[in-house]
Amino acid sequence: MSLSMLKMYISFAGILSLFVAIGLIYLSRYKLKGLFSIIVGIFAYLFMIFGGIVIMYIVFSGPTS
Repeated sequence: MSLSMLKMYISFAGILSLFVAIGLIYLSRYKLKGLFSIIVGIFAYLFMIFGGIVIMYIVFSGPTS
């Protein structure tokens, strides 16, 4: 597998992580109550931080040859 394909799959994982974060944030704010809402919110923001770091890595690592 080439480096370009590997970066593509890693970026897909970052994008998927951001979509999961969006869904979990919506769930924790509007559908859940109490302690469970806080726990789901924490997981959502962890997914968002992870996805952002992955996307920043892919963007700033530059093009492949």
